[in-house]
Amino acid sequence: MKRFISSSIFLVCIFLTFQIGSFRVDAVGNVDWFLLKENESGKEWLDLGSIKVLKNNQLTVLTRYYENPSKVKDKGETYLYVMKINCLNNEFKDISINGIPQFNSKWKTSNDDELIDNVITRSCAEVIPR
Repeated sequence: MKRFISSSIFLVCIFLTFQIGSFRVDAVGNVDWFLLKENESGKEWLDLGSIKVLKNNQLTVLTRYYENPSKVKDKGETYLYVMKINCLNNEFKDISINGIPQFNSKWKTSNDDELIDNVITRSCAEVIPR
């Protein structure tokens, strides 16, 4: 009887090992980047698959910003942001920058930054019917 139980546990473990390896994993690499806008300061992309609807007409979204080279910086830089957006007020706050949580971020407007305006407009249009 002990041998049967041991063999059964062994077979179950092998089965689970192969099953776990076959699960689909959505990692950071699985993004649906959509180029929103390019201007003199850089380029802004939106990950359409990352939009998550919250309550009170709010959502979160992953964005990528490429800052063009400048007189101060010889190379351009890329930044990843997780933004929380209030679609009613057209406000946002960065809740993560390059994977670092921004715990004390405050709601703010875009201050007429056309790249941020495009993120807010497109993100809200994806999930909130107008």
